[in-house]
Amino acid sequence: MNKAGERFLNGLIKENPTFVLMLGMCPTMAVTTSCINAVGMGLSTTVVLILSNMVISALRKVIPDKVRIPAFIVIIASFVTIVEMLMKGYLPDLYSALGIYIPLIVVNCIILGRAEAYAYKSPVFPSMFDGIGMGLGFTLGLTCIGAVRELIGAGQIFGLQVMPSSYEPVTLFILAPGAFFVLAVLVAVQNKVRAGKNTDKAVGSCGSSCQTCSVAGCGGHFYEAEKTTAKEDKS
Repeated sequence: MNKAGERFLNGLIKENPTFVLMLGMCPTMAVTTSCINAVGMGLSTTVVLILSNMVISALRKVIPDKVRIPAFIVIIASFVTIVEMLMKGYLPDLYSALGIYIPLIVVNCIILGRAEAYAYKSPVFPSMFDGIGMGLGFTLGLTCIGAVRELIGAGQIFGLQVMPSSYEPVTLFILAPGAFFVLAVLVAVQNKVRAGKNTDKAVGSCGSSCQTCSVAGCGGHFYEAEKTTAKEDKS
């Protein structure tokens, strides 16, 4: 896989900002009361992330190392202002719903983190795909949380009635405690899936898969990850 595709999948799945890195928790908790709000915040952050990554990468040899953080903030704030003005002019309802969390994109840990960790050290093209992957990963995370909260808390998804008229909405899920509960459950599910994939790689000293092994008390079981760690410790 080429580097651009690797960066895209890295942000979307392997290092998902919401479910893996646990970044941007403030907007994640606050705006995911509905899918529309979640998608709006996610895509706004994605646009800022892509553009700021590209500009910071293009200027990485010009920006002095000692003032890189203030320079990052100025660049990010410029794009946030543009996004905020466009949203206020063309999507006033969404702008009102997101409120203060739009300007707070400036200090979102995801954007500053990618600028410092990747864009400032990499070429423009991979940095752009890193921004796309991280932004869409963030949008996916917010949308999943928003969908669960809106479905249980209002019986709707994207404002469309899904549950039958007899359904009694659990309003707790569109309040602050519901955000923490849904996030915890989705992260637990994601960790369970990842743990299952890692277990599939388990092999024994005999060369057979530990998943299908029926020998009780086999002392030769080990995981590839543990084996790799042991080699690194010896080196």
